Amino acid sequence: MADPILDVRGVSKSFGAVTACRDIDLDVRPGEIHALIGPNGAGKSTLIKQVAGGLAPDSGRVFFDGQDVTGLPTAARARLGMGRTFQISSLAMEFTVLQNAVLGALGHRGGVFRFFRPAMKDAGLLARAREALDQVGLAEFEALRTSELSHGQRRQLEVAVALTLEPKVFLMDEPMAGLGAEGSHRLMAFLDSLRHKAPILLVEHDMDAVFTLADRVSVLVYGEIIATGTVDEIRANEQVRSAYLGDEALP
Repeated sequence: MADPILDVRGVSKSFGAVTACRDIDLDVRPGEIHALIGPNGAGKSTLIKQVAGGLAPDSGRVFFDGQDVTGLPTAARARLGMGRTFQISSLAMEFTVLQNAVLGALGHRGGVFRFFRPAMKDAGLLARAREALDQVGLAEFEALRTSELSHGQRRQLEVAVALTLEPKVFLMDEPMAGLGAEGSHRLMAFLDSLRHKAPILLVEHDMDAVFTLADRVSVLVYGEIIATGTVDEIRANEQVRSAYLGDEALP
C-alpha cells in the first residue's frame, strides 16, 4: 500500500468548553477520493481548516508528502502543493477567467497582489494559467468576466486556480453545493478524472456524489470519526446509519 500523501494524526481542537475535533486520524492516499461526511456542526469545517493551515490544532500533527506541516501557514502549505477549493467561492468575480488563474499561478511563485498587473504580461505565468484552464475545459472562456460564468463553471475555475499550484492533494469543501442535477453529474465526472492528477479529500453532503466517487469514506459526528471504510462498509455500518445516513444508506 502506498504511503499517504496527507496524514492527519491525533488532531484535536476545542473552543472553550466545546470540543470541535477529538483525536482525529485521517489520511489520503495516491489516486483516491476520500470523502468526509457528517451532519452540520460535526466539525468538518474545523478539521479542514486545521489541515489547510488556517487553524492550529490544540494537539496532534498534520503530515503532507512526508513532511510535518503542522506549524506552517496556509500559503506555505499551498506552495508545497495543497490545493483547496471552498464551499463559498473565493474567486474575484470582477476579474476575467484568465486573470483568476494567473492569480493562482502568481501565488505558487510566491508573488503578491501588487505585482498582479505586470504578472499579466509574464509569459511563464500566462502559460501555467492557460494550461490549467485547458485541463478543466475553460480555455475558450479565458476572456470572460468570472461573474458571467455558470455556477458549475465557477467550480471548474476554482479547480483550475488550484491546479496552477501543481497540487499533490485537493481539499474540496462541498463542491456540489448549489448545483442542479445536471451540473452535479458533470462535476462528478470531472472530479472522477481529477483524482489521477492528485488525490482528493472531499467534504460533501450530496450522498449520491459521495457514494459514486469515494474510494473511502470517513464519518465525523460530534467531532469524532466514528467509522472509516469503503462505500459498502459505510452503508452497512449500523452506527453510521443511526447517527447520520438513516434511510440514505439503504440500496
